[in-house]
Amino acid sequence: MALSWDESYFGQLRALAGSGRTLISVGSRCVLRDDTGRVLLVRRSDNATWALPAGMMELGESLRDCAVREVREETGLEVRELTTFAIYTRSPDRGPDMYGHTYQHITMTARIDAYEGELLRATDETTDAGWFAPGALPEPLREGVRRTLTDLAAFETAGTFTLE
Repeated sequence: MALSWDESYFGQLRALAGSGRTLISVGSRCVLRDDTGRVLLVRRSDNATWALPAGMMELGESLRDCAVREVREETGLEVRELTTFAIYTRSPDRGPDMYGHTYQHITMTARIDAYEGELLRATDETTDAGWFAPGALPEPLREGVRRTLTDLAAFETAGTFTLE
């Protein structure tokens, strides 16, 4: 079971810092594909957008641990192997999130190379999950999903690691 926002490290930090301060967050985003190349997306319960499994790191976790936990919490699947292909840093000048909070996100993005288990369609953090062809992604789609898939393709074809 996932921690509630109030129990999470960033929930506690946000409570201390208030809404007006920009916080730097570190987290992970993961791309899982099935045997036919379809991409796993989850529908977020907080804003109803379709997204890649992702979230913020908890105190004491490694980035790998964060990726494994986020996939498990949002999909029920257990990650066995992963490969990092991008690190993104989102500038805080892009504005506040839907709660009015501003962050500078540092996100490790990984291709999940091996996983097992049964996909959960809904969890504490999601209302649906499904496999989608990269050319037929559902809407509304969370910002960054298409860019992430483009960067993964560049990594797989040319070995280009994205760092920005």
